[in-house]
Amino acid sequence: MLQKKFEKVVLENYPVALDTRDTSIRYLGQLQNGHDIDVSKILMATSLCSDDINIPSTSFFSVVWGPFFLGGLGGLPYAGLTGMTAFAHHIPDNGTAFIFYGPHIGVTLENEVGRMYRPGQEKGGACCGALMLALERFQDDLYVPKLSQKDYQQSYLESLLYPRREEILADTSPQRKITECTFELIDKMLHEYLREVKDEFKVDKIGLLGGIVINTDFGIDDYFSVRNFEVISTKYL
Repeated sequence: MLQKKFEKVVLENYPVALDTRDTSIRYLGQLQNGHDIDVSKILMATSLCSDDINIPSTSFFSVVWGPFFLGGLGGLPYAGLTGMTAFAHHIPDNGTAFIFYGPHIGVTLENEVGRMYRPGQEKGGACCGALMLALERFQDDLYVPKLSQKDYQQSYLESLLYPRREEILADTSPQRKITECTFELIDKMLHEYLREVKDEFKVDKIGLLGGIVINTDFGIDDYFSVRNFEVISTKYL
C-alpha cells in the first residue's frame, strides 16, 4: 500500500519513471535481446552521487559485474579519464561495458521534492544534499562559486551549474531543474571521456543508461526516470 502511495507521488513529478526492479528487467532485457549482449559478461560502471542512499539503486543490476565507481557528489564522473581508462581495462574478455549514471532526488509522501526521510532519522533532510546546498547558495545574489581544494567536489559541481543559475531559480520547481541540469552535465562529460579514451576499450559495445534516480523511503523501492539509453559501437565513438 505504501509503495503505491509513493508511486503516485513519484509519477506526479516524473511521469515516465519505473521502479528499479522494472528498470532492471526492461533494460537488461533490451541489452540481451535487442543488442545480442551476454549479460553475464557485462561490467557495470556507475556515475551516481556518493550518497549512501544510492546503494540500493545499483544493486538491482545484481546479475552483472561491478560496479566500478566513477561518480562523486552530485553524480559527476570525478574519476575522470584515468578512472574511465581503468574501467575499460577491467571488462571481462569478450564482454561489454555498461554505464549507469545520473543525479538523484528525494521525494516524500507529502510531495516534498528534494527531501526524504533517511533510515533511522525522524526528520526529513535534503536529497540530493549536494544539489540542494548548491540551490540554497544560488539564492544568494552575492554568491559566486570558487574552487576549493578542501571542498573540491562541491565547489566544482557548483561552478559547472552556476552558468545556469538564473534558469534554475526561475523554474517552477528549482529542485527538479537543478537535478535535470546536473544530468545534462554528467551525460556530456561521460560521452567526452569515452571519446577521449576509446582506444582503451577492447570491446565491441558500450551500453549507457542515464536518468534521474528518485529516492523514496526506507524499505520502499526507488524509481528511475530514464533520459538516455543507447548502445554504442566502439568503432564509432
